[in-house]
Amino acid sequence: MSNIINVTCAIIVIENKILVTQRSEKMKLPLKWEFPGGKLEENESEIDCIKREIKEEINIEIEVLRKLSNSIYDYGNFKINLIPFIAKHILGEIKLTEHRDYKLLQRKELLSLDWAEADLTIVEEFLKLEL
Repeated sequence: MSNIINVTCAIIVIENKILVTQRSEKMKLPLKWEFPGGKLEENESEIDCIKREIKEEINIEIEVLRKLSNSIYDYGNFKINLIPFIAKHILGEIKLTEHRDYKLLQRKELLSLDWAEADLTIVEEFLKLEL
């Protein structure tokens, strides 16, 4: 069995819209949409990880509001434990360093995208929440 990769991601709310990012052609799962985030480093808390990754990949600072249920997904050649947080944008302008594209969408628009499979269960849980 493959090792599980622990990855944090953030559902970032900016002016009542949700930030989503599209993976680049060079990344695993090319051109799939996802909530931005990244791999948890050794001795790093999940919250420190998501704040660091968002700063590195998107160039913004966030405030973490709450955690959602983890999504474990086996892609065949790797297995991911996706650790999602709802967060709000507090500072900075979006500047992508790794992703191909981003969108700011209404909640009802989220299901129209071609999501990375691990993110899809998080989208579904998020849409059931009363915000």
